[in-house]
Amino acid sequence: MDEGVVVFSLSGRIHVERLAELQTLLASEAGEHRIVLDLRGIDLVDRDTVKFLARCAAHGIQLEHCPAYIREWINRETD
Repeated sequence: MDEGVVVFSLSGRIHVERLAELQTLLASEAGEHRIVLDLRGIDLVDRDTVKFLARCAAHGIQLEHCPAYIREWINRETD
């Protein structure tokens, strides 16, 4: 992987209750590094999480291995 890139591998279920913690982690790395969220292990998300992921992508955070249903949901939320 490139230097200056931080990859957060997420797995399981992501719900609104965990977003503040995730946002804090991302903010701690945002200024100095390019951030990648590896979503390969995600099983389930809620609408707030989809909106959060859409905002992440809009701010340049790369979403890797994003399940098709999440990608489609993000596209619907941003249209």
